[in-house]
Amino acid sequence: MQGDDLKVNKISVGNSGEYFVAGELERRGITCAVPMSNTKDFDILAINRESYNQYAIQVKTNNGKDKKWILSQKNEKLIGDNIIYILVNLNELNHPEYHIVPSRIIAEEIYKKHQTWLNSPGKNGQKHNDNNIRIFEDSDDKFLNNWDLLE
Repeated sequence: MQGDDLKVNKISVGNSGEYFVAGELERRGITCAVPMSNTKDFDILAINRESYNQYAIQVKTNNGKDKKWILSQKNEKLIGDNIIYILVNLNELNHPEYHIVPSRIIAEEIYKKHQTWLNSPGKNGQKHNDNNIRIFEDSDDKFLNNWDLLE
């Protein structure tokens, strides 16, 4: 089935992203645990089997062609050396792509982008109303397959 023929809900998209990431981590020598319940601030706990470095991984998944992920204001403050974002683009159910980004970069980028949006004119030249939505974009694939971050 092509992506256009199959409607996938947000929960299925999110769950599939987490399990794609878990499988890819295991394949790369990183043991991981996907908590069975919704856990605040992370989706996967991981440990590198060679270095013993531990990571709290936040997974965000989209199903479109755009390399944009929706986050929230809380992600501006979720910063730590061992907090990693793995952004999954399911490519309309084709081959998934993985964009691996340090939490500090996510926090800085979404804050800057949101401030720029707030200060730009909206419809009819009026100021935008603040909201909780934040967007991270990697259209130039700067973080594509940045698996070295976990080694």
